[in-house]
Amino acid sequence: MVDVTPNAISAADQKAKEAYFTAGQMQLVWARFKKNRAAMMAGFVLLFIILTGVFAPFLSPYDPSIAGRDKDYQNGAPQIPMFCDHNGCSWRPFLHSLERERSIKTNFRWVTTINPEKRRYVQLFVDGWEYRLLDFDIDLPGRAFDVSIQGIAMTTHLFGIDEGGIHIFGTDKAGKDIFARTLHAVYTSLAVGTIGVFISFVLALVIGGTSGYFGGRVDGVLQMITDAVRTVPAIPLFMALAAFVPDEWSSEMRFFFISIILGFIGWPTLARRVRTHLLTERNQEYVLAAKLCGASSGHVIRRHLLPSFTSYIIVDLVISFPYMVLSETALSFIGLGLKEPVNSLGVMLQNVTDADVLLNYQWYFIPVIFFIAMVLAFVFVGDGLRDAADPYSDHK
Repeated sequence: MVDVTPNAISAADQKAKEAYFTAGQMQLVWARFKKNRAAMMAGFVLLFIILTGVFAPFLSPYDPSIAGRDKDYQNGAPQIPMFCDHNGCSWRPFLHSLERERSIKTNFRWVTTINPEKRRYVQLFVDGWEYRLLDFDIDLPGRAFDVSIQGIAMTTHLFGIDEGGIHIFGTDKAGKDIFARTLHAVYTSLAVGTIGVFISFVLALVIGGTSGYFGGRVDGVLQMITDAVRTVPAIPLFMALAAFVPDEWSSEMRFFFISIILGFIGWPTLARRVRTHLLTERNQEYVLAAKLCGASSGHVIRRHLLPSFTSYIIVDLVISFPYMVLSETALSFIGLGLKEPVNSLGVMLQNVTDADVLLNYQWYFIPVIFFIAMVLAFVFVGDGLRDAADPYSDHK
């Protein structure tokens, strides 16, 4: 029997209060973040998108490259599995059979027609094209710059069909599966954003921490460099770099190059915030005590100053992610970033500018939905973390 006496209730309240006042900074941030429903929903959406990108080869029934194209179903409309038709219902989802024939109405060209009398059943965990899960391979000029992580070799895919092909997002003009391309594009855009954010994060901590801790002439020189980087226009810079990049570079090299450039021009904002915080905190008593104990400057910055606002750094990283993804998408969209055969959101968005696509092949816009959902999820999660990390925020 549960004890609901006033003494028991007060003891529970007292325990909750003690847990609150003894909680660490990250625990308090998480407790406040959970109260923001919009941010929590966006977090689940973002987690779902990230997982679909990471496990894209397993979720994709076909190779997203030209090797997995369906030559008999080019510019094909999305195929939605069904459970019922005029012949009755089935507990297994199915599609109607597709047949190709020459029609006199099209001057004897090949046309694809649907035969509602034949069913093709959807299957789970089927064998298909071979892939490596969690595979990462960058082959840059020179053997010293090769980075390779061998993933798990697999041939199992989440779903497939017993005959022909299944394209739930349709196909493009080359017959490549848009569903597979979209999931791999999400992974590519997230990978570019991750590398870019990591590079900008390291540069911001080093430059901002050095500038804010030492001040004086060191601060003046580093701030001149920071202001110079901030004033560099991104689009003209990438136009110049696009002319510089050799045509024989592989897609992996171009991918890594774009990531590095995005990281090198994205660090000034966080560096300014780190500098401002360290200028305020460097004269605090705990910093002076560490100096009197013989701690080095690097130790003071790394073990005392930076951990004092870890939550703000994490928030800034989350907020900067969508801007990195937007930058990659915009550059690829205008032809200055990644190009075919790389599957990225920017590369896929290039196809929706065609007037023929706007009028006849609207399923080309499906990757746009994923792009908008991912960016909005990052923004809502970043805003929620920012409010949760701010002790003076009105959101309780």
